[in-house]
Amino acid sequence: MQTVFILWHAYETSENQEESKLIGVYESRDAAERAKQRARKLPGFVGNPDAFVVDEYEIGKDHWTDGFVNVGHLK
Repeated sequence: MQTVFILWHAYETSENQEESKLIGVYESRDAAERAKQRARKLPGFVGNPDAFVVDEYEIGKDHWTDGFVNVGHLK
């Protein structure tokens, strides 16, 4: 099984919207963690340094298999 590690910066805005940015795709968790440490120092990320997430994904496999429902903006 081959895997990659995806680094995201994801957080909820003051308007209760989810904001997420794909930072990069890495061959190891260690490489993703090093990228996270670099990104934490950049403008836009400094103010929310704990919003980074590293996810592991198997290559060649569907990961979103249930479809989706668009519920619009809920207040």
